[in-house]
Amino acid sequence: MSYTQGSFFENVHKAPLADRVRPRNFEEYIGQEHILGKGKVLRQLIESDNITSMILWGPPGVGKTTIAMIMAEMTNAKFITFSAVTSGIKEIKEIMSKAEQSRLMGERTVIFIDEIHRFNKAQQDAFLPHVEKGNIILIGATTENPSFEVNSALLSRSRVFVLHSLQKADIIQLLKNALKDERGYGDRSIDIADELLGLIAVYANGDARTALNVLEMAVMSGNMQGNTTVINKDIVEDCIQKKALLYDKNGEEHYNLISALHKSMRNSDPDASVYWLARMLEAGEEPLFIARRLVRFASEDIGLAEPRALEMAIAVYNAVHYLGMPECNVHLTQAVVYLSIVAKSNALYVAYEKAKKDAHSTLADGVPLHLRNAPTKLMKTLNYGKGYQYAHDFEDKIVNMQCLPENLKDRQYYYPTSQGIEKNIKERLEFIKKQKSNKPRN
Repeated sequence: MSYTQGSFFENVHKAPLADRVRPRNFEEYIGQEHILGKGKVLRQLIESDNITSMILWGPPGVGKTTIAMIMAEMTNAKFITFSAVTSGIKEIKEIMSKAEQSRLMGERTVIFIDEIHRFNKAQQDAFLPHVEKGNIILIGATTENPSFEVNSALLSRSRVFVLHSLQKADIIQLLKNALKDERGYGDRSIDIADELLGLIAVYANGDARTALNVLEMAVMSGNMQGNTTVINKDIVEDCIQKKALLYDKNGEEHYNLISALHKSMRNSDPDASVYWLARMLEAGEEPLFIARRLVRFASEDIGLAEPRALEMAIAVYNAVHYLGMPECNVHLTQAVVYLSIVAKSNALYVAYEKAKKDAHSTLADGVPLHLRNAPTKLMKTLNYGKGYQYAHDFEDKIVNMQCLPENLKDRQYYYPTSQGIEKNIKERLEFIKKQKSNKPRN
């Protein structure tokens, strides 16, 4: 017995291809092996009909709703789906009341909420007491970070399963299955090269629905030659409404392009930087990958010459996470232009590399006694902490105390440049050294 709002069990004869060929079981399901492979936890929960409240979090088109549909077929419970767009508090309370009655009769109720992040706080709160009482098992699907979009009390009572974007090979297999499946085009003769299936898969960027929608349009636009529908590259490119750039995210070109972006920003060339950014995004690069590289660049190539660069990069990373493509393209553009034009310094990168080399060669060296912690009387008798000078006890907050191991005495790793704010830091360090030289060393 199931109550739905028209999302699961409608007549699918005229449904889009993506709905017609939706996997009906784990044998047909492709991807998410980390949670649905044989012996993996989510699959075991479903197959043993021992599901608990959970949140399925992942990008669009990776199989969240499909997992819920497989659950609906395999679980011995009343399965109800809610629409975050059309369901109001009154309707939720009515269903919750029926679920409570069903529990008293020994029947379980599973509630599936697609796009749970679209439910407001009041709507989410209406489910909470029923999850706590065990009246319902709540399954939520979301493309947004549940830490921010799902009621914290509800989230604490749910297990979060993270779904990943589908790989190119997964998408190609899905397309081939649709061409053979009797629910798809199994009863038709369709001629499309594997290269073009790969092109569609690259464009889809891990989204199965996007890929199947493109294939469906291509079939409808194909050239009939006898009883065969022939699909060529022009047709595919027309269907995706732009010239797709062949781009292997795991291949050499992937690293060549991110290298070109990094080096253009390092060379303070905003125009080249925006170009390489566009090359990657339009080819289907994962925007969060680019955002992560910008965070690294902000410290590796700018650092203390402009400390706000790191703030900018992290803010843009968060914007990319919240919005995704295509909206986040302007945020990434803002970041690469800013990172291109501000003052540059690799002093932090150089300092760490020098210190790392010394650290590897002195790993067995002990910490100087005056820098050691002395929380016990025994440690104090062993001279732990002896000779330590507390800088705040001095007027200028500076003491001439050696803080490196004796064999690295007076070693310098950080050499600030004269670029941007680092010029002020250089002057400050010169002042500190002068002050120390006028004081006796401990």
